[in-house]
Amino acid sequence: MSAVVIVGAQWGDEGKGKIVDIYTEFAEVVVRYAGGPNAGHTLVVGSEKLVVRLLPSGILRKATFCVLGQGMVVDPTVLVGEIDEVKRRGHGDIEKRLLLSDRAHLILPYHIDIDTLRETSAPKDKAIGTTKKGIGPAYEDKVRRTGVRAGELRNLSRLVGRVEMALQAWAPTIAALGGTLPKAADIVSALEPLAARLVPLLGNASQVTDDAIRQKKRVMLEGAQGTLLDVDHGTYPFVTSSSAVAGGAAIGAGIGPNRIDTVLGITKAYATRVGSGPFPTELDDELGQHLRNVGDEYGSVTRRPRRCGWLDLPGLKYAARVNGIDGLALTKLDVLTGMPKIKVCVAYDTPSGRVDDLPIDLLEDGEKVTPVYEELDGWTESLDSCRVLDQLPPTARQYVRYIEERSGVPLYLVSVGPSRDATIVLHNPFVGRAAAP
Repeated sequence: MSAVVIVGAQWGDEGKGKIVDIYTEFAEVVVRYAGGPNAGHTLVVGSEKLVVRLLPSGILRKATFCVLGQGMVVDPTVLVGEIDEVKRRGHGDIEKRLLLSDRAHLILPYHIDIDTLRETSAPKDKAIGTTKKGIGPAYEDKVRRTGVRAGELRNLSRLVGRVEMALQAWAPTIAALGGTLPKAADIVSALEPLAARLVPLLGNASQVTDDAIRQKKRVMLEGAQGTLLDVDHGTYPFVTSSSAVAGGAAIGAGIGPNRIDTVLGITKAYATRVGSGPFPTELDDELGQHLRNVGDEYGSVTRRPRRCGWLDLPGLKYAARVNGIDGLALTKLDVLTGMPKIKVCVAYDTPSGRVDDLPIDLLEDGEKVTPVYEELDGWTESLDSCRVLDQLPPTARQYVRYIEERSGVPLYLVSVGPSRDATIVLHNPFVGRAAAP
């Protein structure tokens, strides 16, 4: 069997879409196991750019079967719209190779309303910085057992009562935020045409995924966001509402942890973060703006500008530990081209002394932690034509090896541009060493 988990090793936006798309040339099944439409994965194929938010990144591979797992929260309107957009672009009848877990929870209009009301009414220094897509409230419904699962779209008459129960639980919150309580019947009525599209896609994602692994098919398990946004292991409370680490793959896909063979972590050659929360290596200056402009660091879904900064090695080693990362994919190395010097955070000075682990519980109080940097030489040569490691400029190659050695994790891939072929593949977790796609 061969099951590979892809996880973000930073604050999300590491370029997972491209990396998953590259490796899905060899995968037969791709399973998205967590998150919702707040996670935009950008795929670039030739001159075409496509952002998928709910669909697994393998959707453009015509031989790949794609699964939306039970750990996800799914907005039916967004999913149907995304399916139609992919089909409009000429990628065929993708419904034939798409399965939606009947246990995945639905994001309904009141979740989006509550998310928006909370975020817009909170004091600026207390706002989490959510995308207002209803992710958090949908997960809240899930854990308090008032959520609506995709399988309930099979019986809309019974669904009215389920939605009514959820609305009554939310009524005090909606009233306190100054919102208006919608009618359950109106919500279910709007779901009717969406249900007609989605019910044929419903199935047992856990069984399908486990069967594929037992049949020795190559399975890719695709995460969303990043380790430092994980609800348990991230910079709480400035985190997402789901499990973004590799352990969440077993839960969200419905398989045993012993089914997973390899964990691949994705990290940028620098660091970014969207929304509020601690970011100790942030560059709030012209250099940070330069990284943002050259790297097109704007949210693929929201177009919000991402905060940019130097690579955080303690954070990367932290991600390697909590995920059990076997190999790293390094993205956006090309964005650093032209910088005479590159800094890397290698430790933190704290009230208890210098530490080389991420002091995650101290980060919210930025005055208590100070990043310690090492400086490396940059390069000016273009990386556009580099397809093997030896083609990189010597100082770029030195930077790549520095990250590998200091993180303690071998590099599997180096990305030198947004397109599929702008890639140096050192190791393929499905087949061993492979040439770049």
